[in-house]
Amino acid sequence: MATPASTGLTGVEAQRLLSMHGPNEIQRAPRRSKLAILGAQFKSPLIALLAAAAAISLWMGELADAVAIAAILVINAAVGFLQEYRAETAVLALRAITAPRARVVRDGHAQVIPSAELVPGDLLLLEAGDVVGADARLIDAHALSTIEAALTGESLPSEKSLEPVPDDAPLAERSDRVFMGTSVATGTGRALVTHTGMRTELGKIAHLLSTARDGETPLQRRLAQVSRTLLFLSIAVVVTVFAVGLLRRGPILGLLLTSISLAVAAVPEGLPAIVTIALAIGVQRMAARNVLVRRLPSVETLGAATVICTDKTGTLTTGRMEVREVWGEDRLRVLGAAAACCDAELDESERWGTGDPTELALLVEAAKLGIRRADIEARAPRVTEHPFDARRKRMSVLRADGVLYVKGAVDHLVPLCVAGVDGALAANAEMAARGLRVIGVATGRTAEEQGLTLVGLVGIADPPRSEAIEAVAAARRAGIRTVMITGDHPVTARAIARELGIATNDAELAERVHARATPEDKLRIIREWRARGDVVAMTGDGVNDAPALREADIGIAMGITGTEVTREASDMVLADDNFASIVAAVREGRAIYGNIRKTLTYLLAGNAGELLTVLVASIIGLPVPLLPIQLLWINLVTDGLPALALVMDPPDRDVLAQPPRRPGEEILGRHQWWTVGAIGALEATITLSAYAWMLASHGVEKARTMAFCVLVFCEVLRAFAARSPQRTLWEVGALSNLKLVGVVVLTFGLQLAIGHVPGLAALFQMERFDAADWAIALALGFVPVSLIELAKLARRPARAVR
Repeated sequence: MATPASTGLTGVEAQRLLSMHGPNEIQRAPRRSKLAILGAQFKSPLIALLAAAAAISLWMGELADAVAIAAILVINAAVGFLQEYRAETAVLALRAITAPRARVVRDGHAQVIPSAELVPGDLLLLEAGDVVGADARLIDAHALSTIEAALTGESLPSEKSLEPVPDDAPLAERSDRVFMGTSVATGTGRALVTHTGMRTELGKIAHLLSTARDGETPLQRRLAQVSRTLLFLSIAVVVTVFAVGLLRRGPILGLLLTSISLAVAAVPEGLPAIVTIALAIGVQRMAARNVLVRRLPSVETLGAATVICTDKTGTLTTGRMEVREVWGEDRLRVLGAAAACCDAELDESERWGTGDPTELALLVEAAKLGIRRADIEARAPRVTEHPFDARRKRMSVLRADGVLYVKGAVDHLVPLCVAGVDGALAANAEMAARGLRVIGVATGRTAEEQGLTLVGLVGIADPPRSEAIEAVAAARRAGIRTVMITGDHPVTARAIARELGIATNDAELAERVHARATPEDKLRIIREWRARGDVVAMTGDGVNDAPALREADIGIAMGITGTEVTREASDMVLADDNFASIVAAVREGRAIYGNIRKTLTYLLAGNAGELLTVLVASIIGLPVPLLPIQLLWINLVTDGLPALALVMDPPDRDVLAQPPRRPGEEILGRHQWWTVGAIGALEATITLSAYAWMLASHGVEKARTMAFCVLVFCEVLRAFAARSPQRTLWEVGALSNLKLVGVVVLTFGLQLAIGHVPGLAALFQMERFDAADWAIALALGFVPVSLIELAKLARRPARAVR
C-alpha cells in the first residue's frame, strides 16, 4: 500500500490545506509611494520655520519675500525627492527571492506547481540547481547539499542526511532539513514540507524586520536641534523688539516691518536646500566609489560611523573557495588525483564553473598546472564511482587506467590508507586550526576503498579580498572598529579575522568576531553597540542580515550577491560587494559632514551679523537699516551661492587620519557658536558704523544702500576664510575650489547690477552709488576676511585641531 510520503497529497487535500494555511508567500513591506518620499522632505523643523516665515510675509503683503522663501522650499523638496526616487527605482530588481515554481508529487505523480501553492505535507522533489520552495524535512537524500549562505551566512554548502537533528539546533546544523530560499548544490532528495510562508525560517526573518527600528540619522537630529534653537531665538528677539517698541509708543507698521526683518535675518533660508544639495553631491561622489545611496541623509551618517559590523563571505572575502595550501611530496600529483575525483566543471575562463564550490576550487588550482578534468576523462574514462555520502564523508572514482581516486574528510580517509600517512593527522590539525577546510586525497589499485596511499592534503578556504586587508587597516587608522558577524564556523571566522587584522588578541577576538550568528544574534549585537553610544554601520547580503541592516544607523546591502529583501532594508547598496568601498564612502561621508558644518557656521555667522545690525539699530532708536527684501537677497544669494560652493569643497587629505567625531557631538559645538557670535558682532559693527556715518550725511535711503552693500561684500569675501577653520586661504589653495571663485565674481556682478538697473534698484530700494561709494563698501568688506585670516596665524602656536 502506498504511503503519503511516496504518493504525496491529493489535489483535494492540497486545496484544503492551502485554504487553511494561506499562500506560501513572504509578506514584503510596500514600496514607498511618491507622495511618502515627497512628504519626507518637509519634516525638518527648519522647513516648518521657513514655511511660517513665508506665511507671515504673505500676510503682511510682502509678496516678493513670500515667493522667494516658497521657491527655496520647492527647490529643496524637488532635489531631495528626485534623488531618493531615483535610488528607489534603481534598486527595484526582481522580487523573486523564493522559487517561482516547485516540483512536487501529487495524486501519485510528479508535477510542477507555483511555489506559492505549496502547503504543509507536500512532497518536494529536489535536484541540483533547484531553489527550495518551502521549509521541509528530508525523507530521502543522495549526496545532497544545499547552499544556505543567504540564510545562515555559512560559505560552504551544507551537507544533508536523514539522521534526525533536534529542532533547537542552530539553523546551520539542521542537516535533516531544507529551507525556503536556499538552493540545491549537489545530489537529489525528497522532502516533506513542514512550514510555508511566514512560518518558514525566511518568514521569521521577515517578521524580525518589523521589530527593527528606522531612526533619525545623526545629521537629522543635529540639524533639528539647530532649527529649534533658531526658532526659539527668532521668537524671543521678535517678541522683545516688538514689546520694546510698543512701550516706546512706536508706530505699529514700523514695528511689524522691524519684526519681519528680524525674523528673516535670524533664519538661514538657503540652509535646507544647501544641506540637501551637499548630500546629493555626496551621492554622486559615492556612486563613483560603487556605493548606491537609497536614503539621502545616510551619506553623512556613514561618515559618523564608529563601528562597521560586516558579514564575512563575499564582503571581506572573495566569496569563492580557493586552494590556499597543499601538503604532500608532489603538488602536481596531489592536484591531479583530486581533479580525477571531481564532478564539477569549469567554464571557459577556468576561473569558476558549475558544481560543488570545493571541487571547483580544486579544478581551478589544477588548471593552473595544466591539469584539466576533460583531458582526464578522455584519457582514462570512469569505470565505477561512489558518490560523496554524508555518512562516508568521501567520494571515489575508478578509472580506465586502473587507479582508484579518492577524496574526502581526512579523519575518514586516513584509516583506509596503508602508506603516506606519516604526519598527515598533525598537518590536518594544524591547517584546520587556521580555518582551512582540509580535503584528503588518496589513490588505490582496486575498486574497494581499502589499502589506499595518501597522496596529500589540500587546504581550501574562502580567501580575504586583497583590498579588504588594507581597508580594515584604513578603518582602524580612522578610529573605526570592524566587527565580523557571520554564520560560519568559529575557527574559520577567527582565522579570517586575524588574517584581515580585525583582531590581534583574544580580547579583540571576543569583542569583534561573532560566529554561528543567527538573525536574532545580529539584531542583538547591533543594539548592544548602539546602546554604548556608537554609530553603527551594518553590511550584509543574505535575508538573515536584513533585520540587522534595518536596525543599524546605516544599513549597507550587497548589490551583486544581496537578496532583494536585504536591498529593500538598506540605506545604501554596494555595487561591487567590496568592503574597501565602504571605507572609501566613509571618507566621503566625513568630508560631507565637515563641509556642512563649515557651511552652517558660515551661514549662521552671516545671520548673526544681520540680526545684530537690525536689533542694535532698533534698540538705539535708528531707522531699520536693512529691509526684508534686502535680507532675503543676502540670505539666498549673497550667502546662498558661496555656501553652495563651500559644500563642494574636496575632502581634506587627512580626513581618514582623524578619529570619528563623538556620537553625541553637536554639529555646532562651543567653538562654532563662538565663531558665529564673534564674526556676527564684527560684521554688525562694520555695517552699523557705515550706516550711521552715511545716515548722518546722506539720509536713510542711501544709508540703507551702504549698509546693504557693506554686509554683502563682508559675506561674500568671508567665504574664502570659511573654507578651513585652521588653514589660511593660500594654504588651502585659492584656486582649489574654482566654483567658489566663480560664485564670488558672479555675486559682485549681481550686486552691481541691482544697484544700477532701474527696475532692480527700485525693488531693493537702493540709492545710486558712485565709484567712491562702491570703493568704500568694498574696502570695508575686506575687513572681516582679513582679520579672520590673521587670527588663524595668531592662534597657530597654541592651536588645537578641532
